[in-house]
Amino acid sequence: MQSEYSRLTDTIRRQARSHHKPRYLVSIAGIPGSGKTTAAQAIVRQLNEDSTTRAVLLSMDGFHLSRAALDRLPDPQLAHVRRGAPWTFDTRRFVQFVRDLRSWADEVPLASPSIGVWPTENVLRAPAFDHKVKDPVQDAIAITPDASIIILEGNYLLLDEPEWRELAGLVDYRIFVDADIEEARERLAKRHVRAGIEKTLEDGFRRVDSNDYLNALLIRSKLLRPDMVVTSIPLQQD
Repeated sequence: MQSEYSRLTDTIRRQARSHHKPRYLVSIAGIPGSGKTTAAQAIVRQLNEDSTTRAVLLSMDGFHLSRAALDRLPDPQLAHVRRGAPWTFDTRRFVQFVRDLRSWADEVPLASPSIGVWPTENVLRAPAFDHKVKDPVQDAIAITPDASIIILEGNYLLLDEPEWRELAGLVDYRIFVDADIEEARERLAKRHVRAGIEKTLEDGFRRVDSNDYLNALLIRSKLLRPDMVVTSIPLQQD
């Protein structure tokens, strides 16, 4: 599988070098359990092994609605059960962030790596998701002017629905990590048991079928055309 990561990394690096803009933006989408997070992390790690490249990974998970915000929705119980569905994200804020990222990437001059302090106006900040507190942490990620490749990762980056569909046009290259939906379902159920979220595999499947499986069906049915499709990525943290 390392060769698959290397192939993806080489493709992105080659595309970025021939690109006419100062920075290259890539989205990596996929159904839950497809291994897209693992793939994105491996790609960024390999890209950064090249001293001429600085890659940054951004996950759309930082734009989850907080638990407090879910409590204010019309059906809080359903909102918590379905957390991770498109409507449990701050979609408008996320799309605006990617618009700002696109403008920042095109307008802020690309800089050489530096250990100094960057001017505040040249640094773009993004939220991240803290799995310990189960909520987003604002301004947790700093995107500095030396970043030449920016990888966006998330389930809905190629979702053909209002607001979401704009995201595909804001990046330069779109990757979809595909997987057999039943295999992904089993992966996720087993992960819930390993993580101690559920006690039995039956409970793990019940949890997956009430949320992630439904999200996977939606992603598959409303998928915008990617530039590349990859399959069989091993699951870690996706």
